[in-house]
Amino acid sequence: MGKIFCLVGKSGSGKDTLYKAILDRRPGRLTPIIPCTTRPMREGEVNGRDYFFVTEAELRGLEARGQVIEKREYHTVQGLWTYFTRRFSLMEGLDYIVITTLEGAASFIRAFGEQAVRPVYLDLPDGQRLRRCLDREDRQSRPDYAELCRRYLADEGDFAPEKLAELKNLRRIDASGTVEETVAAWERIYREE
Repeated sequence: MGKIFCLVGKSGSGKDTLYKAILDRRPGRLTPIIPCTTRPMREGEVNGRDYFFVTEAELRGLEARGQVIEKREYHTVQGLWTYFTRRFSLMEGLDYIVITTLEGAASFIRAFGEQAVRPVYLDLPDGQRLRRCLDREDRQSRPDYAELCRRYLADEGDFAPEKLAELKNLRRIDASGTVEETVAAWERIYREE
Protein backbone atom coordinates (compact mmCIF):
# COMPACT_ATOMS: atom_id res chain seq x y z
CA MET A 1 0.00 0.00 0.00
CA GLY A 2 1.19 3.50 -0.79
CA LYS A 3 1.78 6.26 1.73
CA ILE A 4 -0.01 9.57 2.18
CA PHE A 5 2.43 12.36 3.06
CA CYS A 6 0.62 15.20 4.85
CA LEU A 7 2.54 18.49 4.80
CA VAL A 8 1.52 20.51 7.86
CA GLY A 9 2.77 23.78 9.29
CA LYS A 10 1.85 27.27 10.32
CA SER A 11 1.01 29.95 7.75
CA GLY A 12 4.12 31.04 5.88
CA SER A 13 6.15 27.95 6.81
CA GLY A 14 6.68 27.05 3.15
CA LYS A 15 4.15 24.25 2.62
CA ASP A 16 3.03 25.47 -0.81
CA THR A 17 6.60 26.12 -1.96
CA LEU A 18 7.80 22.68 -0.85
CA TYR A 19 4.71 20.98 -2.31
CA LYS A 20 5.27 22.57 -5.72
CA ALA A 21 9.00 21.79 -5.67
CA ILE A 22 8.33 18.14 -4.80
CA LEU A 23 5.81 17.74 -7.61
CA ASP A 24 8.07 19.53 -10.10
CA ARG A 25 10.92 17.14 -9.31
CA ARG A 26 8.91 13.94 -9.02
CA PRO A 27 6.26 13.98 -11.72
CA GLY A 28 4.22 10.81 -11.54
CA ARG A 29 5.89 9.43 -8.41
CA LEU A 30 3.66 11.32 -6.02
CA THR A 31 0.00 11.87 -6.66
CA PRO A 32 -1.29 15.21 -5.38
CA ILE A 33 -4.44 15.18 -3.29
CA ILE A 34 -6.24 18.39 -4.25
CA PRO A 35 -8.35 19.71 -1.37
CA CYS A 36 -11.59 21.62 -1.81
CA THR A 37 -12.53 25.00 -0.39
CA THR A 38 -15.47 27.37 -0.25
CA ARG A 39 -13.22 30.42 0.05
CA PRO A 40 -12.72 32.82 -2.86
CA MET A 41 -9.96 32.05 -5.33
CA ARG A 42 -6.76 34.08 -4.81
CA GLU A 43 -4.83 35.72 -7.61
CA GLY A 44 -2.83 33.15 -9.54
CA GLU A 45 -4.75 30.12 -8.26
CA VAL A 46 -6.28 27.65 -10.68
CA ASN A 47 -9.40 25.59 -9.97
CA GLY A 48 -8.43 21.90 -9.88
CA ARG A 49 -4.72 22.63 -9.45
CA ASP A 50 -4.52 24.55 -6.19
CA TYR A 51 -7.98 23.65 -4.83
CA PHE A 52 -11.35 22.63 -6.11
CA PHE A 53 -13.39 25.76 -5.43
CA VAL A 54 -16.92 24.74 -4.46
CA THR A 55 -20.08 26.33 -3.14
CA GLU A 56 -21.57 25.71 0.31
CA ALA A 57 -24.39 23.77 -1.39
CA GLU A 58 -21.90 21.47 -3.15
CA LEU A 59 -20.14 20.85 0.19
CA ARG A 60 -23.43 19.97 1.92
CA GLY A 61 -24.24 17.51 -0.88
CA LEU A 62 -20.86 15.78 -0.57
CA GLU A 63 -21.27 15.56 3.21
CA ALA A 64 -24.76 14.09 2.86
CA ARG A 65 -23.30 11.36 0.62
CA GLY A 66 -20.45 10.59 3.08
CA GLN A 67 -17.83 11.86 0.63
CA VAL A 68 -15.82 14.10 3.00
CA ILE A 69 -12.75 12.67 4.79
CA GLU A 70 -11.84 15.78 6.74
CA LYS A 71 -13.14 19.32 7.05
CA ARG A 72 -11.88 22.55 8.65
CA GLU A 73 -13.86 25.72 9.10
CA TYR A 74 -12.38 29.15 9.64
CA HIS A 75 -14.31 32.21 10.74
CA THR A 76 -12.44 34.85 8.78
CA VAL A 77 -12.92 38.58 8.51
CA GLN A 78 -14.58 37.80 5.13
CA GLY A 79 -16.95 35.16 6.52
CA LEU A 80 -16.85 31.38 6.99
CA TRP A 81 -14.32 29.53 4.83
CA THR A 82 -14.34 25.74 4.70
CA TYR A 83 -11.52 23.50 3.51
CA PHE A 84 -12.06 19.76 3.05
CA THR A 85 -10.87 16.63 1.30
CA ARG A 86 -13.15 14.41 -0.74
CA ARG A 87 -13.08 10.69 -0.06
CA PHE A 88 -10.83 8.68 -2.41
CA SER A 89 -9.29 5.21 -2.61
CA LEU A 90 -5.59 4.46 -2.33
CA MET A 91 -4.17 2.93 -5.48
CA GLU A 92 -1.58 0.19 -5.17
CA GLY A 93 1.96 1.36 -5.87
CA LEU A 94 1.21 5.08 -5.60
CA ASP A 95 2.24 7.54 -2.91
CA TYR A 96 0.21 10.67 -2.25
CA ILE A 97 0.94 14.16 -0.99
CA VAL A 98 -1.38 16.79 0.47
CA ILE A 99 -1.15 20.07 2.35
CA THR A 100 -3.38 19.94 5.42
CA THR A 101 -3.61 20.76 9.13
CA LEU A 102 -2.83 18.66 12.19
CA GLU A 103 -6.53 17.83 12.47
CA GLY A 104 -6.60 17.00 8.77
CA ALA A 105 -3.64 14.63 9.15
CA ALA A 106 -5.40 12.97 12.11
CA SER A 107 -8.51 12.51 9.90
CA PHE A 108 -6.37 10.88 7.20
CA ILE A 109 -4.99 8.52 9.87
CA ARG A 110 -8.54 7.62 10.95
CA ALA A 111 -9.58 7.04 7.33
CA PHE A 112 -6.52 5.10 6.11
CA GLY A 113 -4.64 3.93 9.24
CA GLU A 114 -1.33 4.90 10.84
CA GLN A 115 0.64 2.61 8.54
CA ALA A 116 -0.44 4.63 5.48
CA VAL A 117 -0.13 8.24 6.71
CA ARG A 118 3.08 10.21 7.27
CA PRO A 119 2.62 13.74 8.66
CA VAL A 120 5.55 16.07 7.93
CA TYR A 121 5.74 19.33 9.94
CA LEU A 122 7.54 22.35 8.47
CA ASP A 123 9.09 24.24 11.37
CA LEU A 124 10.10 27.89 11.03
CA PRO A 125 10.91 30.66 13.55
CA ASP A 126 7.95 33.00 14.04
CA GLY A 127 9.75 36.17 12.89
CA GLN A 128 10.83 34.60 9.61
CA ARG A 129 7.35 33.17 9.14
CA LEU A 130 5.71 36.58 9.71
CA ARG A 131 8.01 38.20 7.13
CA ARG A 132 7.08 35.51 4.58
CA CYS A 133 3.36 36.04 5.27
CA LEU A 134 3.70 39.80 4.83
CA ASP A 135 5.68 39.39 1.61
CA ARG A 136 3.02 37.05 0.20
CA GLU A 137 0.19 39.40 1.19
CA ASP A 138 2.00 42.42 -0.27
CA ARG A 139 1.95 40.70 -3.68
CA GLN A 140 -1.87 40.46 -3.71
CA SER A 141 -3.80 43.10 -5.63
CA ARG A 142 -6.02 43.54 -2.55
CA PRO A 143 -3.94 42.62 0.50
CA ASP A 144 -5.97 41.41 3.49
CA TYR A 145 -3.75 42.10 6.49
CA ALA A 146 -6.55 41.52 8.99
CA GLU A 147 -6.98 37.94 7.73
CA LEU A 148 -3.21 37.45 7.71
CA CYS A 149 -3.10 38.48 11.38
CA ARG A 150 -6.03 36.22 12.28
CA ARG A 151 -4.34 33.20 10.66
CA TYR A 152 -0.98 34.02 12.19
CA LEU A 153 -2.41 34.23 15.71
CA ALA A 154 -4.67 31.18 15.29
CA ASP A 155 -1.61 29.10 14.35
CA GLU A 156 -0.22 29.53 17.88
CA GLY A 157 -3.05 27.43 19.29
CA ASP A 158 -3.49 25.15 16.29
CA PHE A 159 0.18 24.09 16.39
CA ALA A 160 0.75 24.12 20.15
CA PRO A 161 3.47 21.68 21.26
CA GLU A 162 0.95 19.37 22.93
CA LYS A 163 -1.04 19.14 19.68
CA LEU A 164 2.10 18.32 17.70
CA ALA A 165 2.93 15.61 20.26
CA GLU A 166 -0.47 13.93 19.71
CA LEU A 167 0.24 13.15 16.06
CA LYS A 168 1.95 9.80 15.68
CA ASN A 169 4.73 9.37 13.11
CA LEU A 170 5.24 13.15 12.90
CA ARG A 171 8.43 14.04 11.06
CA ARG A 172 9.92 17.56 11.20
CA ILE A 173 11.69 19.66 8.60
CA ASP A 174 13.58 22.83 9.48
CA ALA A 175 12.16 25.19 6.85
CA SER A 176 14.34 28.19 7.76
CA GLY A 177 16.92 27.53 5.04
CA THR A 178 16.71 27.72 1.28
CA VAL A 179 14.12 25.92 -0.80
CA GLU A 180 16.85 23.50 -1.90
CA GLU A 181 17.73 22.69 1.73
CA THR A 182 14.07 22.12 2.57
CA VAL A 183 13.62 19.86 -0.47
CA ALA A 184 16.76 17.91 0.52
CA ALA A 185 15.31 17.38 4.01
CA TRP A 186 12.07 16.17 2.42
CA GLU A 187 14.00 13.79 0.15
CA ARG A 188 15.69 12.21 3.19
CA ILE A 189 12.30 11.59 4.81
CA TYR A 190 10.79 10.22 1.60
CA ARG A 191 13.72 7.83 1.02
CA GLU A 192 13.40 6.47 4.57
CA GLU A 193 9.80 5.47 3.89
